[in-house]
Amino acid sequence: MFSEEKKDECSGLNNQDIAISVQGLGKCYQIYDRPSDRLKQMLVRSKRRYFREFWALKDVSFSVKRGETVGIIGRNGSGKSTILQMICGTLTPTTGSVNLNGKVAALLELGAGFNPEFTGRENVYMAASIYGLTREQIDARFAKIVEFADIGEHLEQPVKTYSSGMYVRLAFAVIAHVDADILVIDEALAVGDAVFTQKCMRFIRRFKETGTLLFVSHDMSSVLNLCETTLWLDGGQLREYGKAKEVGDNYLRYTLQEVYGEEAKLDSVSDSVSGSVSDSLSSDSVAKSLIDYEVTAEVKDNLSEANGWKTGSGEITKVEIRDGAGTKLTVCEGGERVRVTITAKLYDQFQSPILGFILKDRLGQDLFGENTLVLKETKGLVAYEAGSTIEAYFEFTLPMLPNGSYVMMCSLAEGSLQEHIQHHYLHDALVLNVSSSKVRWGLVGIRFNSIQLVKVNENII
Repeated sequence: MFSEEKKDECSGLNNQDIAISVQGLGKCYQIYDRPSDRLKQMLVRSKRRYFREFWALKDVSFSVKRGETVGIIGRNGSGKSTILQMICGTLTPTTGSVNLNGKVAALLELGAGFNPEFTGRENVYMAASIYGLTREQIDARFAKIVEFADIGEHLEQPVKTYSSGMYVRLAFAVIAHVDADILVIDEALAVGDAVFTQKCMRFIRRFKETGTLLFVSHDMSSVLNLCETTLWLDGGQLREYGKAKEVGDNYLRYTLQEVYGEEAKLDSVSDSVSGSVSDSLSSDSVAKSLIDYEVTAEVKDNLSEANGWKTGSGEITKVEIRDGAGTKLTVCEGGERVRVTITAKLYDQFQSPILGFILKDRLGQDLFGENTLVLKETKGLVAYEAGSTIEAYFEFTLPMLPNGSYVMMCSLAEGSLQEHIQHHYLHDALVLNVSSSKVRWGLVGIRFNSIQLVKVNENII
């Protein structure tokens, strides 16, 4: 389904504003139980069916604006790769149409478009020519492609001898240098090493400034980090299309419900506050130190309006941040020692309750957090009867945060690290609005006691 905001947004655009338009797209496969049935079908043609239909994708419609970055999420078999293949033209739709406004470059699978018998060099020229580059253009860019791939002497070896990581390196290096308007990436970066993945992410961030990106990943942090909009496919159909954080939250609840089955039913707490975190700040308090960082964070209790889900077995009733003296904080200064308190009421007996939190930025990226699972190593399994009220305390030094809004996800669970049920999950139980910060580098800042710049006499031996 489309959010109303997304519908209105797309309806006011003309054709030149749209990079990708998908209308009524579907892909049907004929499934035969026996090989002989395929032959029978060929002989009788339309007189009788010896197959059953499987719709990998059915009646999917959406539009992507120029310069937009769209994440595509869904479980395995939901149709993510199928829709990307039809967008890229490597798969023919059974129904519907795809209209593209610009050149498309895609990394759909390991070594997509490579001939395993050809060397890396030969595959570079072949793949780049498929994307429309002339021999002269490839010659001019070849050195940069080789430098980006960084596979050394393996460039002159058949790609059938490559590891999966080397496939990705060479394939990504090609699509990064073909001047595409639309870039399609299907979970390919999951097999790359950390250094190459960072190189790819830097390229993707630069590409986002001018191009359109479709990004498929099971890593929701990456989707939230890169994408403004997310498309959720479920069983070959469009389940939801809208803001990345809203769709991601709904997808998380859905997948957990699938895992829990009949063991626990996750009921939505609220659907009205997604994206409502305010950037406003009323306090003018300023933190002082040896270096003037000027960090101030307003703390706002958002428990009554937080969205998420619950099973009814227990619920979080209070979340607070207090200072070292026990005073409840409404304004924090980065670098001080604080205590986060989470209070929960248990309506059923809990054999092993878990309370925890994660602080997230406005994109939903996890910054830091902790839970009470660590206590099991020292206290072991502790059961609590129905009607109990429990509290968890987390003491730590609050880091300095760059300007913006942050939310604290809090949860009440039961079980172990490997197997547990989230009985009450709140995406934004607490809101921190940070203002007047001079912290500029990274997602989380730290307080430096001293910064110096000196000249060293290099002539001294």
